[in-house]
Amino acid sequence: MNSSAAIGIFDSGIGGLTVAHAVTKLLPNENIIYFGDTAHLPYGDKSASAIQAYSIKICNVLLQQKCKIILIACNSASAAAYELVKEYVGSKAKVMNVIDPVVNYISENYAGKTIGLIGTKQTVNSNIYRKKTDALEKDITLKSLATPLLAPMIEEGFFNHNISESIIQEYLKNEELKDIEALILGCTHYPLIKKQIENYYKDSVTVLDTSEIVAKSVKEFLSENNALNALNAHIKHFYVSDYTQSFETSTKIFFGEQIRLEYYPLWE
Repeated sequence: MNSSAAIGIFDSGIGGLTVAHAVTKLLPNENIIYFGDTAHLPYGDKSASAIQAYSIKICNVLLQQKCKIILIACNSASAAAYELVKEYVGSKAKVMNVIDPVVNYISENYAGKTIGLIGTKQTVNSNIYRKKTDALEKDITLKSLATPLLAPMIEEGFFNHNISESIIQEYLKNEELKDIEALILGCTHYPLIKKQIENYYKDSVTVLDTSEIVAKSVKEFLSENNALNALNAHIKHFYVSDYTQSFETSTKIFFGEQIRLEYYPLWE
């Protein structure tokens, strides 16, 4: 594995920038190539076959850039396309998703506990988290709730706001999430409303920021394989399949600093 090669990260839009930001904070020397499939967002209400087709096409771009890791920074795509992408990529790059690191984390820290999960319809209805936690045989009870209004709300900038407060509270008081001890933020948009969720629970529930957990798993993999980039001249490219000024403006919210999106017309 070429240590100076880039980490490729993709998502259905700009939500995965929360993961990209966590990776760059933890691994400041790494080269990053990010692809947001904004032409097809959100993936959360797409069929599994459609998500798989989009994911393979994006992987071709990242493979052309000779990425050492391809990180699927989207829960919906991780649920629907990870196995196919891993088979397609083969030995050309390490394929990672945003679900397995979180499952490993709760395996190590929440045996015998009751955990909540919020995410898109695609993620929750896939039952991927439930299947994986059941397979751990750690007596973990998982309570899942689809929260489809949250991602578009965040995309539109409605968080830290009275409107978002009402929507978040309406979801979190649902009986499906009763008596949980920790809550998985099962969408890469949700770290942006982590503080509001924590305020709702008033320290009675641990809110798990999956972007930080995923970034740590990327670092562990690179360290174990002697593939950390030792050079200081890091490069970051951010591509989107459809461009609007509003996406450019929103990237500062998701990434934590101003970045420039480059239009890459993948679907023409």
